[in-house]
Amino acid sequence: MTDESIPVLFRGSRLKRRGGLWGECLAEFLGTFVLISFGDGVVAMAVAALPGSGRTQGPTTFFLGTGDWLLITWGWAFAVVFGVYIAGGVSGAHLNPAITLAFAIRRKFAWVKVLPYMASQLIGAFAGAALVLLVYISAINAFDTASKGAKVNGHTLASFSIFATFPAPYFNGNMWWPLIDQIVGTMFLVLIVVAVIDLRNTAVQSNLGPLIIGFAVAAIGISFGANAGYAINPARDLGPRLLAWIAGWGNLAVPGDGTWFSAYMWVPILGPLIGGIIGVLVYDLFIGDVLHARQLRALADGGGHAAERQEPVDARPPGPDTPERASR
Repeated sequence: MTDESIPVLFRGSRLKRRGGLWGECLAEFLGTFVLISFGDGVVAMAVAALPGSGRTQGPTTFFLGTGDWLLITWGWAFAVVFGVYIAGGVSGAHLNPAITLAFAIRRKFAWVKVLPYMASQLIGAFAGAALVLLVYISAINAFDTASKGAKVNGHTLASFSIFATFPAPYFNGNMWWPLIDQIVGTMFLVLIVVAVIDLRNTAVQSNLGPLIIGFAVAAIGISFGANAGYAINPARDLGPRLLAWIAGWGNLAVPGDGTWFSAYMWVPILGPLIGGIIGVLVYDLFIGDVLHARQLRALADGGGHAAERQEPVDARPPGPDTPERASR
C-alpha cells in the first residue's frame, strides 16, 4: 500500500511534529505497550486464567512442568517480535532502556534522545500492564482468593509475578547473584541484537531481524529465566511494578519485599543497564573491531595506504537515525 492511499489523521503542524523525536517517542510507547500487553498477558494466562477457567488440575495449580515455562518464554518471544515490527520503522524499536543506553554509548544514538526514549518505554510498559490488569482482574482476584499462604492486601506473590520479577528462593535473599543474572542475560540480549543489525556480519535478510531477536529472548528465558524472571529490561519490570504497587500489591512491588527477599526493585533496573553496556562492548571487541579491520585491509589492498585514513564504518542499517532493533 502506498503512502498516497493512506489518509492521515492529523494535518499541518501537528503532523509535522510527528516526523521527529515526538513521533519516535510515540512509536517507543506503542511498541513497548504491545510488548508488555502480550508478555504480561501470557503470564496472566499461565498463573491465573488457565487455572481459574478449569483448564488445570485446580484453581491455583500452575507450573507443574517445563511445558508451563515454555508457554511463558515463547509468549514473551512473540511479544518482542510484534513490538519490534510495530515500532521498528519509526524509532528503531529499542523498547528497552538497556538497548537505548548501549546504543548511545557505542552506536551513535543521540544522547538528547536517551531520556525521552526511556520515558516513553516506561510509560508504555505501565500502560501495557494496566491493560493486562483490566482484562484479567477477575481471574487474578479469583486466584488470590483461592490461594493459601501470605498475602498483601489480599494479593499473593504468585499474582504479582504477572507484572514484575523477583529472585528464586535458593538465593536466600542475596541480591548479588540475581544482579549477576540480570547482567548476564542482558549482555547476551544486546550481544545478539547488535550482531543481527550489523550489516558487516551475517546480517538477517528479508526483514526477519525482529523474529531472530524474539528467538533470542526465548533462548534467554529457557536458559536463564528461573533465577530471577529474566526481566532484562528496566522498563519491562519497573512500569508494571509501579502499576502493581498502585493496584494494591504494596511492598511486594515497591520496594520489592517478600518472604525471602527485600528491596529487590533496583536489581532489574541496574543489572540490565550494566549488562547492555557489557554486551555491546563485548561484541565490538571480539567481532566489530575484527570486521572493521578486515574492511580497512580490503580497502588498503585495493586503494593503497590512503585507505587507512578512512572514517570508521557505521554498522547501522539505512533508515532513520535510530535504526537499531530492540528487545524485551
